[in-house]
Amino acid sequence: MTQYCRIATFNANSIRARLEQVLSWMATTETDVLCVQETKVQDSEFPVDPIREAGLSVVYHGQKAHAGVAILSREPLEQVDTGLRDGEPDEPRLIRGVYRGIAIVNTYVPQGRDADSEYFQYKLRWLERLRAFFERHYTPKTPLLWLGDLNVAPEPIDVYDPKRLANHVDYHPAARAALQRICDWGLVDVFRRHHPGEAHQYSYWDYRMRNVLERRAGWRVDHIMATRPMAEASTAAWIDVQARMADRPSDHTFVVADFDLPPR
Repeated sequence: MTQYCRIATFNANSIRARLEQVLSWMATTETDVLCVQETKVQDSEFPVDPIREAGLSVVYHGQKAHAGVAILSREPLEQVDTGLRDGEPDEPRLIRGVYRGIAIVNTYVPQGRDADSEYFQYKLRWLERLRAFFERHYTPKTPLLWLGDLNVAPEPIDVYDPKRLANHVDYHPAARAALQRICDWGLVDVFRRHHPGEAHQYSYWDYRMRNVLERRAGWRVDHIMATRPMAEASTAAWIDVQARMADRPSDHTFVVADFDLPPR
């Protein structure tokens, strides 16, 4: 008998501002694991108590007002660790653990600001370091999911205007190539596995633009990547656009995947 598991990712743009939405969404969707990015809170102020009162476990790694990652789950994670741990300066952008035998890696990839800036070079270097991280800790045969706001739209159909946005840091050829190098190690885009070639499937819409949902002016930058064993076990994947229409929403929404796995 297989074990069913629902796993999702969400850039909350402040976990404290979106906590009620996160807990309600997890309950109504019966999600087992939710990877959260941009928690924007230092660890001493992370809202642990209401999460635990909701019957969930949580691990987190953050700082004040910027970046930060967390994983909420129905059962406690095992082998929890944070950071790239490669000797270079780091920010709270990676947290990982094991859930029911599945390795979960949750990342908030640097955005990059401007293609001519040092921040974009930092983004590209961070992605290089992440490829080395996967090589050090896992193999392509590991049951592994890499989730998060990866701040890269891989294909032209993943942005609303690929010509105008050609050199944007989240669609820049160098950023897309860096993401592809990581995937070449042995990772599959789970959403695209179930929706090949399907356009207007976005997970992020800019607050600063008007009527973005109606205009379909979005980006697909939040992803669930899987090694082959996990990709083959995936049964569905989708983007919950409705959640972006909630009161005081994040500028991102939930990306979800279901898996049927062999018993442990």
